[in-house]
Amino acid sequence: MSFGETPITVIGNLTADPELKFTEGGAALAKFTIASTPRVFDRESNQWKDGQATFFRCAAWRQLAEHAADSLTKGARVVASGRIRQHDWKTDQGENRSMLVLEVDEIGASVRFTTVTISAKTARTAPAGGGGESWPTGPARSDDAKYSDEPPF
Repeated sequence: MSFGETPITVIGNLTADPELKFTEGGAALAKFTIASTPRVFDRESNQWKDGQATFFRCAAWRQLAEHAADSLTKGARVVASGRIRQHDWKTDQGENRSMLVLEVDEIGASVRFTTVTISAKTARTAPAGGGGESWPTGPARSDDAKYSDEPPF
């Protein structure tokens, strides 16, 4: 993190499995969204209710990206820490667009409502030839013997 940047921590649930891709240079990038929904107490009904959700588009890079894609799935409650970045671009029609993204430095499963098992992981290399092709990810597999760590292309 650079001097003067404000760190932010977000706690919430993943809205989908992290999407893992590789840049042409071979760097892993995981994109995902965290929905952070506050709980508010409704005095009239004397019950807790969900407040308005805030959705944070997130990006994780390199080994963190690979580990997040291998470990986290839709619905997982996570604690993510990083910094907000603004991305500006022009559409094909010449319209200016802007989006805020949480560039994640650390992410992990929350153990507030569940338990997790932690295991060591060896680094995976980018697919030969780069190309920015996506590497499909999905829920954790119970029988890893059927699957290879090699990309499917």
